[in-house]
Parts: sequence; structure tokens; C-alpha cells
Amino acid sequence: MTTSPFARWPGAGRPLTLDLIVEPDATYAARRKDHLTSHALADFRRNPLLFRKKEQGLIGDDDRPVFVVGRAVHCRVLEGKEAFDQRYAVGGPVNPKTGRPFGSDTKAFAEWAAVQGRPVVSEDTAALCEQLTTAVHAHEEALALLADGQPEGVIRTVISGMPVQSRLDWLNPTRGLIDLKTIDNLDWFETEARSFGYAHQMAFYRALIAAVSGEYVPVHLIAVEKREPFRVGVWRISDGVLSAAARDNTLAMERLGACRRDDHWPTGYEQIRTFEYVA
Repeated sequence: MTTSPFARWPGAGRPLTLDLIVEPDATYAARRKDHLTSHALADFRRNPLLFRKKEQGLIGDDDRPVFVVGRAVHCRVLEGKEAFDQRYAVGGPVNPKTGRPFGSDTKAFAEWAAVQGRPVVSEDTAALCEQLTTAVHAHEEALALLADGQPEGVIRTVISGMPVQSRLDWLNPTRGLIDLKTIDNLDWFETEARSFGYAHQMAFYRALIAAVSGEYVPVHLIAVEKREPFRVGVWRISDGVLSAAARDNTLAMERLGACRRDDHWPTGYEQIRTFEYVA
């Protein structure tokens, strides 16, 4: 009988000890060229040709406003106000004629942002970060998960013969891996989690932790709404779901190796498919 990884962690009350790398976002991003990430593997599972074009720099990743907000929220919730204030400039120049800030599409704003030397977020985004931080810290289970551990640590290793890396939202030495998600409506979180492949993402992270530490840790997701009343929910991903997702990831990495060997990058739609539905 196979023993659940959860059943043997953290063995006899022994906390997980794992030295995570602390590095700037720019350094982590630069290492993507030679290290596979969970997001790149998700691209490959959906469309190997898209993965290859991104890898070659022929297609870029859009840095949509929602991603900018998400990074700011992660910084404020997980790393604290001091880190947020150091990393982000808030607001913008004020138009002396109106007494209101210049719009983000104006020359005055662009000139101001250019000299800040760090990402810029609006007053509204900064206020949202504060509201979401308050909401997460007011949730008993979420607060307990974040009571101890390291935020935004990087881990690098080799899996299936490939260099891989991940930036972990939070690693708690006695509670395992915790990932923070933002969402518009918490009622749809489980549907969104399936749509965005959160289980595969977390299984990838957990595999890296296991490769370095020898331990398969529990995984929790904290989800917080980006609008009133800023509800917060906590989910633990089951062992069975993570194991199935890990198998998918392993098979995808094997296919990736074959694509590299043969220099063949399909879209997944080369064959005729049967369209069946009930009207």
C-alpha cells in the first residue's frame, strides 16, 4: 500500500528546513531562459508551438494591469508594508490647475513614473492592497498559515533532467506550501482553480520542494476577493489531486523532451476531431 505523502510530514513534529533563495524579480525573470517554470509548462501542455515561440522570444507575455495589481497585492499581504513602500511608488504628479492627479496616459505622468526607479501603482491600487491585507489577516485559518515561514523564496533544482525553478508565495516550516490568489467572486474560486490549472501549478512547486528536501508537503490556497466585502477562503488541495497533477506534469516534461529532441512543436489540433453535443 502506498503511504500518503501527507501522512509522513512533518515527521514526528520535525519542521521542514529548506534554504530558499532571496532575489529580485528581475533576476528570477532572467533565469527563465534556462529554467522551466510552472507557467511555461502550462503553456506547453496547452500548446507546444506557443511554448516554443515564447521560448524563442517571438511571442511575449502580456503584462496586463491585473497582473500588476496581483503582484502589488502579493507584496503587501505576504511581505508587509515596509517591503511594499520600498518596492512601489504610489500615486503620481498632481495637475496644479485641477488639483487632481494627472492621468496615467499623460506625458506628465510618464515623466514622473520614469524617474521613480520602481513600479508605480495608483492610490486606488494601494488602498486595495491595504484592504486585502486586512481581510486576509482577519481570517483565522489564513492568518495561522502565514504566522510562520518565508515569503517569495526561490527554489531551483533539476527534475526529469531539466533545470527548473519556482518562486513560492509562502513556505511554512510546519504547515507546508501556501499560495495566495485574488479573485473577483469567491463563489467561483473552485471553477477558476480548475480553469487556470492551480493544481498543476502547486504540484510543480511541491515537486521542486520534494526534489530538494525529500519531503512532500501539504498545499493550501488562500483566495481573497478584490471587491467588497473582501471575503477570504482557504482550501487544502488533496493528496489525490496533487498526485494526479504531478503525473500530468511528468508526462508533459517527457513530451517536452521529445519535442526538443525532434524539433517538432505541434499545436495539438493536427488531427480531425469529432464534435458531439446535444442541442
